[in-house]
Amino acid sequence: MQFKTLIFNAFQENTYLLYDGSGEAAIVDAGCATPRERERMQDVCAELCVRPTLLLNTHCHIDHLLGVAYLKHHYGAQAAAHPDDAPLLRTLPAQAGLFGVPLDEVPQFDMDLKHQQTVRFGNTTLLVLHTPGHSPGGVCFLHQESGTLLSGDTLFQGSVGRTDLPGGDYGTLMQSIKQHLLTLPNATVVLPGHGPQTTIEYERNHNPFINS
Repeated sequence: MQFKTLIFNAFQENTYLLYDGSGEAAIVDAGCATPRERERMQDVCAELCVRPTLLLNTHCHIDHLLGVAYLKHHYGAQAAAHPDDAPLLRTLPAQAGLFGVPLDEVPQFDMDLKHQQTVRFGNTTLLVLHTPGHSPGGVCFLHQESGTLLSGDTLFQGSVGRTDLPGGDYGTLMQSIKQHLLTLPNATVVLPGHGPQTTIEYERNHNPFINS
């Protein structure tokens, strides 16, 4: 599996395009908010000769799904998120108003994700890890063959997800990280929802939240 990172919207959110040579692709946390950003997403897909069949969300805060509805219509892709974040979806118009970002449409999700479920596109299989704390339905996606974890806003380089938003809980977040992420191999590459990539080894040794 290969990936392309695109940084979108005012929140500098990381959107990941996953592809594997099959012609199919998955987009994780489609944050493309403006016509120009959506055109950029489409251009990258065209350059790589891939068509997204899955739109996967690590959670349902507005900065991570501003492009989901548009890309779902454009590509006919299936969209998936954890059902525990359904209350966040219902508040998307309020989130948009609070942060002053455009929201054309509240996306509809076709698939409910659950812990230890596998999702597939092309020749690639991803394992779903339910990691609540930043939001009730927060998940991470693990590609075991390459040792790559898409951590959303659960774990960042040198930090962890904020828990002061509705549905957040610090104790739950830290339990998720320790139970499901720190048990992964040290060499696991972590692709977070914001900021640079890191590794499980680096976070285990240097993340002040984990080592406090």
